[in-house]
Amino acid sequence: MSPASGCFVALEGGDGAGKTTQQELLGRWLRELGHEVVLTREPGGTELGRVLREAVLHGGDVDPRTEALLYATDRAHHVHQLVRPALGRGAVVVTDRYIDSSVAYQGAARDLGAAEIRDLSLWATRGLLPHLTVLLDLDPAAGAARLTGAPDRIERESAAFHTRVREHYLALAAADPERYLVLDATWPPERIHAAVRERLAPLLPAPALPGAQTGGRP
Repeated sequence: MSPASGCFVALEGGDGAGKTTQQELLGRWLRELGHEVVLTREPGGTELGRVLREAVLHGGDVDPRTEALLYATDRAHHVHQLVRPALGRGAVVVTDRYIDSSVAYQGAARDLGAAEIRDLSLWATRGLLPHLTVLLDLDPAAGAARLTGAPDRIERESAAFHTRVREHYLALAAADPERYLVLDATWPPERIHAAVRERLAPLLPAPALPGAQTGGRP
């Protein structure tokens, strides 16, 4: 079930793919068009989510099933507390990671079952799917080279783990081309941003501010 009022965009990809940069660029463009914009992330988009983020990314020994349930808990609260109310106001919500992250990381790479993890997330969110999911595709070795600071639990996983994540992301995109936009994350950020704008523009609601325009490239 997709949202009926606002517009919901998810940015997906491996670690180091450039999701944060694209989220910031999207937010700036959407505000210039006159939209109410909510930039958020999973885990950590709410006060409770920040506690869960610390536990799942920087805590001690977290087994795969517990990890999956922590992400689902964060997602249920995030959607109920932040995402659905914003969409109901007609806002454009851009999230750094959503359901497909759990499907790729916990379902495929952790071998918990992609279908089971997807079903868990759909139950947690009451079936809320994005209008558009942007996959920033990048070789895991290139992504690791971009990272700065101390790696978290997920970033410390093996190259084979991150390869499985990438492969499953691409499989998800191939199975749902109407929802997905797959872009080469080695492109310059502005080129990626232009491609996202072009795909997103027809999906946008009317802007919140009088006189603002939606549509193609500004």
